[in-house]
Amino acid sequence: MTQSLVQYYRCPEDSVSLAVAGPLANKSGYFRFGEDTLYGRCCGALPAASAQDALRDLLPDAFVENGTVHLPFDLSEVVENLRCEKYAEDWRRGSAKSALASLYYLLRPALPVGVRKWIQRTYLQGWNRLPFPRWPVDRTVENVLERALMLSLQSRNEEPIPFLWFWPDAASGCVLMTHDVETAAGRDQCPALMDMNDAFGIKASFQVIPEERYSVRPEFLNSLRRRGFEVVIHDLNHDGHLFRDRAQFEQRAAKINAYGREYGASGFRAGVLYRNQLWYDALDFQYDMSVPNVAHLDPQRGGCCTVMPYFIGEVLELPVTTTQDYTLFHILNDYSIALWKRQSELILEKHGLVSFVIHPDYIRSSQETNTYRDLLAYLAELRETQNVWVATPGEVNRWWRQRAEMRIIEVDGELRIEGQGQERASIAYASAKDGRLLISHAVPENKTLSHPR
Repeated sequence: MTQSLVQYYRCPEDSVSLAVAGPLANKSGYFRFGEDTLYGRCCGALPAASAQDALRDLLPDAFVENGTVHLPFDLSEVVENLRCEKYAEDWRRGSAKSALASLYYLLRPALPVGVRKWIQRTYLQGWNRLPFPRWPVDRTVENVLERALMLSLQSRNEEPIPFLWFWPDAASGCVLMTHDVETAAGRDQCPALMDMNDAFGIKASFQVIPEERYSVRPEFLNSLRRRGFEVVIHDLNHDGHLFRDRAQFEQRAAKINAYGREYGASGFRAGVLYRNQLWYDALDFQYDMSVPNVAHLDPQRGGCCTVMPYFIGEVLELPVTTTQDYTLFHILNDYSIALWKRQSELILEKHGLVSFVIHPDYIRSSQETNTYRDLLAYLAELRETQNVWVATPGEVNRWWRQRAEMRIIEVDGELRIEGQGQERASIAYASAKDGRLLISHAVPENKTLSHPR
């Protein structure tokens, strides 16, 4: 249970101690912990069957005793339930296998955009009334871990806790730009998109569909890499059936893995953001980018409820934390960057990963192009004024894997970082003031610090 907190913050193991407050219920469901909705088993009562029910708040049931934080649930369990969308298994099965979904993806290539938009808007009716995950950004994982850290500070008489900062070079957060290439027209639009990105010094990844949609020639892939952009595998043929059943998925995964090796791609994204994290063991990739933070406006609802990368076995998940361009333009009918800015602000409040999906297929008209340029200008401003790291998926993957292996040690009475990449890493400190959690790169004044053994 303590490991979920240690792995997230990369703090010394002896700086936190967590335990479950009592016997857990024999079934999982929904409950509150302060303002946040969690899913899992809890102590003292059965959880609710639906997030729309009246939920019991278990925050008053948390307590500190003898230097240990006692929580009325298993922290590791609820964090994994959210990250892996275990609360949404019924939604996952329904969206991947329904006859209507199969018919839609069979007819989709021949459907005019106007018809597709009408079908999608009809399907998504009521999305803005869903209470969970929380729109427009769900930060539940960050919130519950912060509460656990705050309680840990109380258990230490508010002695500061050192931890490894989330991003290299003390960056305040991270921005990730990705481009899903869905059609031959989108493939042919890639040079223009690269020109726009380069005008603002923002590199990105291009997710390429290996079969059926368009030809993928070595010259095309090399043209992306020569300019400093990355290649990611995007599904197999983008027919919406990748996760239809396990046997078919494994057959397709074998082909997808082979394309990954052929294209020299370390990352993967499923078509339409369909996903089943429990099957990722069949994927031979270092990272995946298929899980939305909050999926109210996606065909498969759910969401991982976190704005940070996280591991699913050996695969690093880089969640999609902002609304896709197609959804913004054609479902919400919004050609401003106001929603993207609001989502970015919420994510960066937690020092998280602001990740975008922008399709070359949809950045074609002057209106769409101007909106995308406005977004790039805003991201470049964040880089300059807030020290936000603008990175590619491969760079984030390499950093997050290095951070996962680093540790804080004491050398001659001083804290230092040990591990590959340490020259770009930094130590931050969690402390408490007036009942609030404070994060700083300096030890707070008038506070003692116990060095890890």
